[in-house]
Amino acid sequence: MVILISIWWLAVYVIFWAMVGYPISLVILNGLFKKENKKDYSFEPTVTIMVVAHNEEKIIKDKLQNLLDMDYPSDKLGFLIASDFSTDKTDEIVEEFIAAHPERSIHIHKSINHYGKTNAQNETQELCNTEILIMTDANAMFETNAVRELVASFAESSIAYVSGQLRYRNTEENKTAASEGFYWKMDLMCRNIESKIQTITAGNGAIYAVRNKDYQRIPPIECHDSSFPIVYALEKKRAIYNPDAVAYEKAGEDDEDEFKRKVRMNRIIFRGIMPDLRVFNVFSYHWFSYFYFGHRTCRYLLWMMHLLVLLLNIPLAIFGGFFWRIILGFQVLFYFIAIIGWITESRNRLVKMIFYYCMTIMAQWKGVINIVTGKSKPIWEKAESTR
Repeated sequence: MVILISIWWLAVYVIFWAMVGYPISLVILNGLFKKENKKDYSFEPTVTIMVVAHNEEKIIKDKLQNLLDMDYPSDKLGFLIASDFSTDKTDEIVEEFIAAHPERSIHIHKSINHYGKTNAQNETQELCNTEILIMTDANAMFETNAVRELVASFAESSIAYVSGQLRYRNTEENKTAASEGFYWKMDLMCRNIESKIQTITAGNGAIYAVRNKDYQRIPPIECHDSSFPIVYALEKKRAIYNPDAVAYEKAGEDDEDEFKRKVRMNRIIFRGIMPDLRVFNVFSYHWFSYFYFGHRTCRYLLWMMHLLVLLLNIPLAIFGGFFWRIILGFQVLFYFIAIIGWITESRNRLVKMIFYYCMTIMAQWKGVINIVTGKSKPIWEKAESTR
């Protein structure tokens, strides 16, 4: 019984720390350190914006026009469209846009290999010869100062990566997007504080930048969002977050879209738990080790911890007394509410939040199953409702 209880409490701790304890600890640290990242708006290097697209005929022209409107010297700003085996009119639309704007440096690269987003980025980056490389998705629209903000954040030579802020446009009118928006705001708060103190643990694929000389090719199954900050941290470089570099996109408007997106995010969940043993060497990597354990490792373990908390609670409820029966009852009620939220599509805020949280756990489980069964692939699926 002692072993069961110890494991149970350890699992509860991981869940608590991931969702409550770690964010609170960052708020406390932020009050103690009170640091800010520097910006240098006089820094105007050459910049390339890479747009990764797969069958984006509905939105690609708007995206390109959005980028032409950036507040940055046009003679220092170029564009690369990385088309990952688009089978619709995406390539045709881009080529027409290029022909209509001969005064701007716009080029398209059609992927040689159909291995997904990261492979398309790896191939297209070889065409980049500017100092800064900004990467974005076709459905993410930039504010006009976004490029200038990203570039200004490379004020210190130690900074290799800058992530901007993604804002969801449809959180007011859509219940799925509203739930994602709530969790996203908490994640951004954590990211902002991590950035001020040392370095972030993950970026955002909708808007981020790297020094082109620091770009590293990674396996197609991985993504820059989660891999680059780790790579740079292990090299003693910094990956930071600039909340003033803003992009907008729609969150998944229904639960199926959002579930698929989260499954894709968990296609390398095992590696996310411990990407490199050095990550936890606090003597070498200082606060990053603390950040990664709380923000990434604990979150990537939620699928396993929730299962342990539930399964171990059953024998403890049978043989351990009233306390354990009450705890088991609360767990059953929690998951029952999630099922009700799923079946009824309830708009009740509490019900929706519980359902959404459980959906993220199930997406982790699906990611685990895909890895074990060999179904985890780098090829991306975009949600039509986010376009």
